[in-house]
Amino acid sequence: MDFFDFKNIAERNMEIVNPTTPEKLLEVGRLLGLAEGDRVIDFGCGYAEALVLWAENFGISGVGVDVRPAACERAEQKLHGRGLSDRIEIVCGKGADYAFEEGSFDAATCIGATFVWRGFLPSVRAMKRAIRPGGRLAIGEAYWLSDDVPHEYATSEPEIHQEHRLLEWTREEGFDVEAVVRATTGEWDHYESGNWRGLLAWLGENPDHPERREVIDHLRESQDEYFRYTRSWVGWAMYVLLPTE
Repeated sequence: MDFFDFKNIAERNMEIVNPTTPEKLLEVGRLLGLAEGDRVIDFGCGYAEALVLWAENFGISGVGVDVRPAACERAEQKLHGRGLSDRIEIVCGKGADYAFEEGSFDAATCIGATFVWRGFLPSVRAMKRAIRPGGRLAIGEAYWLSDDVPHEYATSEPEIHQEHRLLEWTREEGFDVEAVVRATTGEWDHYESGNWRGLLAWLGENPDHPERREVIDHLRESQDEYFRYTRSWVGWAMYVLLPTE
């Protein structure tokens, strides 16, 4: 199995695939200033939960882009079931390859998926082309909680940085951090546990599957990493960025 296969299994009962809550996604929507008729593009949209919440509560329309066919299918089914298919378009493909019209969105977001452009800085550079003058960005990103992260873990996660570096890059690209909506350790636990429950449920349903051993190994590796490193050394937050240039 590849990484996306594991994610499809793990996230089977999850709608938000980051350590956050519907209430915090709505808070981000308010901080973005979303209003009736605004257009939003969400890169790495997953199951489109953020877009659904913003459409239902603020009246936005827009586009969600995700590379996983399974995620796109679930997102489209959700939009159809919630009567939002005419307002939210799902594009299945690599976010970095999506040819959007520059300056055509009121907000651009990437909640926990800056791997689309291989990091925070290139994500800001790419996303800012999508927004109109005065539009905002929101980026969900992991960060180091301290500067003494164990060397073996730090070197294995080269795209995680200290928050002060995220702030510096934000300013370099003509933005200020307008607000931070931070995950709690309890939200981390809830997110990781949701993944583990999905994997364990699949294992219970597939006792003879030829790739069962791979799923077991993936589950245990993810738990080992979380308990040994992530919970102590990694934070996660959503940053709302306001253009200042």
